[in-house]
Amino acid sequence: MNLQTFGFNSYFKKEFDKYKEEGCIVGRVALEHKRMYRVWTEEEELLCEISGKLSFNAASREDYPAVGDWVVIKTRDGENRGIIRAVLPRMSKFSRKAAGTNIEEQIVAANVDTIFLVNSLNDDLNLRRIERYLLLSWESGANPVIILTKADLCNDLDDKLAMVEAIAMGVPVVSISVVDESGFDRLQPFLLPGKTIALLGSSGVGKSTLTNYLLGNEKQKVQTIREGDDRGRHTTTHRELILLPQGTVLIDTPGMRELQLWESETGLAESFTDIEGLAEECKFRDCTHINEPGCAVHAAIEDGQLDNQRLTSYKKLQRELAYFERKQNKRAQVEEKKRWKKISTDVKQNR
Repeated sequence: MNLQTFGFNSYFKKEFDKYKEEGCIVGRVALEHKRMYRVWTEEEELLCEISGKLSFNAASREDYPAVGDWVVIKTRDGENRGIIRAVLPRMSKFSRKAAGTNIEEQIVAANVDTIFLVNSLNDDLNLRRIERYLLLSWESGANPVIILTKADLCNDLDDKLAMVEAIAMGVPVVSISVVDESGFDRLQPFLLPGKTIALLGSSGVGKSTLTNYLLGNEKQKVQTIREGDDRGRHTTTHRELILLPQGTVLIDTPGMRELQLWESETGLAESFTDIEGLAEECKFRDCTHINEPGCAVHAAIEDGQLDNQRLTSYKKLQRELAYFERKQNKRAQVEEKKRWKKISTDVKQNR
């Protein structure tokens, strides 16, 4: 396939040019499994592993390939295998804190143009969760679009659309139904050849059903909604690149039961432009929006212009980011000590 078909552009070409003389080729990571990678190249799909040098020099998870990355490969003659020598600089990346207590980044998708934030219009619709996804989407460098699925099951569609649009801050909001085949015309402007879209959302919101519809087949297994809690069942088990018929690259991802923040200070300002704008009108520049006189944020709440729950969510996310920053600084100090200890050990061994 032509590299441009799955997203290779002038930015990546310029970054790859320096490796051409080394006899390497370029490819895009389509799937990762236990540090083994399936990579799309112009000639074929290769099974690759990372080089020892790349692994040795990797300071964190960010330095390893992720699904959507463009990588530099040295092929093995006569085999459908290769060694990943380098990861080309990313244009965008959607990251979250990895599950667990360790402070570690998990790159969900790399080099994405548009993020489809998929949510279901059943009883599982959660505005606070959408705010989190928007925050991380803005931080990623990609453009978010909110997709509301299962519109055929929603009896108060207009009310729910209004609720979501109130927190979307200018982000497109599209309701769709695979059953009625409605709303898909509004997705077409994003489904362009050579562009990459990531599907993100909780388990069972309809990402696999949406993927199947866009593909025109049953590639992704779909399960029915569970009885009792009105939630869909988890189906996708790994991140994977999928090439749609029109030439758009789709990254389908497993449902996220946990979405912890990762370096999202800029995204916070983008996601809460309403509160940030009101804060500029507060009497005191360091207003905490609690009980200070002349607080424009609380005045907006009293006037019914702003939902108090949105302010609560904003403050909660601020606290999480502050806590995360403190943990990050502490971790950076520990990692720096480890790095110098390793350098010192290597020097002694090479004497």
